Amino acid sequence: MPINFNIGLLGHVDSGKTTLAKALSSISSTASFDKNPQSVERGITLDLGFSGLLVDARSSFPEGEQLQFTFVDCPGHASLIRTIIGGAQIIDLMLLVVDAQKGIQTQTAECLIIGELLQKKLIVVINKIDVYPADQRVLKLEKLRSRLSKTLEATSFGGQVPMYAVSALEGTHIPELRNGLIEAFFKPDRNVTDPLLMYVDHCFGIKGQGTVCTGTLLQGKVHVNDVIELPALGEQRKVKSMQMFHQNVSSASMGDRIGLCVTQFNAKLMERGVIAQPGYLRPIYAVCLQLKPIRYYRQSIKSKSKLHISVGHDTVMANVTLFRDGDNASLEFQLDKEYEYVEEVQPAEVKSTEVIYVLLQFETPVLMPPNSTLIASKLDMDVHSSSCRLAFWGRIAWQTQSSNYIHVELPKLRIFKRKQKVGSIQRVVNANEVIVQNLFKKEAKRDLYVGKLIELSSGEKGRIDRTFGQTSKVAIIFQDALLPETITNVKNVQVLLNCKKYVFNKQAGLIQ
Repeated sequence: MPINFNIGLLGHVDSGKTTLAKALSSISSTASFDKNPQSVERGITLDLGFSGLLVDARSSFPEGEQLQFTFVDCPGHASLIRTIIGGAQIIDLMLLVVDAQKGIQTQTAECLIIGELLQKKLIVVINKIDVYPADQRVLKLEKLRSRLSKTLEATSFGGQVPMYAVSALEGTHIPELRNGLIEAFFKPDRNVTDPLLMYVDHCFGIKGQGTVCTGTLLQGKVHVNDVIELPALGEQRKVKSMQMFHQNVSSASMGDRIGLCVTQFNAKLMERGVIAQPGYLRPIYAVCLQLKPIRYYRQSIKSKSKLHISVGHDTVMANVTLFRDGDNASLEFQLDKEYEYVEEVQPAEVKSTEVIYVLLQFETPVLMPPNSTLIASKLDMDVHSSSCRLAFWGRIAWQTQSSNYIHVELPKLRIFKRKQKVGSIQRVVNANEVIVQNLFKKEAKRDLYVGKLIELSSGEKGRIDRTFGQTSKVAIIFQDALLPETITNVKNVQVLLNCKKYVFNKQAGLIQ
């Protein structure tokens, strides 16, 4: 079998990605070159497209194996960013397609960010060079290359990214780009020992045979006659046959794009999703992860807000709760550690030494393997906006499969808010005791606060000894006598009660 290598074509809408995929390919799949009727009607790619190129590069491999490039054509339209993210998860090398006249545009930059955080290798393809007159082409391309290099220098890719200038429409320099892809090839690290996980991008029925699911294996391997699970449907099916670009195969492993024919089910129930080893995936209701900010996101990220969370081909809404490790003592999330609640953060202002975590509570449960990478975005922004919509990313540090997690699991999270109550001294009993008013509301259960420590604005420290009277007063005693000036100026002294309150465990009350 050939060595399969997945190459993603990403970039702004109408940069010529689909035309480039056609120019580079020699084989098409059931999902290629905008076969979606809406794609044809609107003239833009609406879904992932797949095609291939079998390269005779046997002289480069000691085993004499052939090399197959699988091209993943990702849509460039702003409203389809979730499809782009899904496509980027399954590629080994990223071709960033840039319009020769327009340079880097909004979705070009977002695709660059996605490639950066998913740690993909990069080649830049400047397309549509035929728009320039022959006598101006060299100078125009030189200026564009210079601008692109400066942009890339500020990223993890660096300024030495390979660049190819082509016209996919006319076929100009396509052979040079193909050779560049062969040079850029590396043997990907394929994880075939983990449980099967396959991202499915299309399903369709074939009368008398079954249902075909096309997609890419993210990990593991699969054989004909294996039993696989469709977790979203809660059903298991037997693999009847498999094809790889119209060729029958008996097995496939991580990185391969295949069509998997299983016993019949309604294809409309799973247009896209996942196939897995039985029992491997379970619905996840909430996760915690260390927040990795995306510096180009200009809005603040707020607790109690909602963001779109993309993992694989899934994008769901989630409620956001931010919290921080006050002492930055550990870079790993620990369930038994105390964390401080955070109202909001500005991504551009998060310091590299600052550890911010985020709890995401999904509105609908998500199927994902352990240690998945999540991308948070605000996809309801104006699609014509020039602002980056990608807010942050991170890898799962904690997750729960409990549907009753709000009552069972969340109280275990020791996320607290700081609380301060302020009262005044009604009268001084003696140098070591005062009666305090207005520290609590009348309906408050004062008994719960007996023994809590307080501090005066003048600096002395004491503790609540007992409740006093029938209203909201308490008696406070001091181990060391109050200073004479404090007693003299008692009307201007504040009584401060500082404590913590757990956000998800109301039963714990106030703690110090």
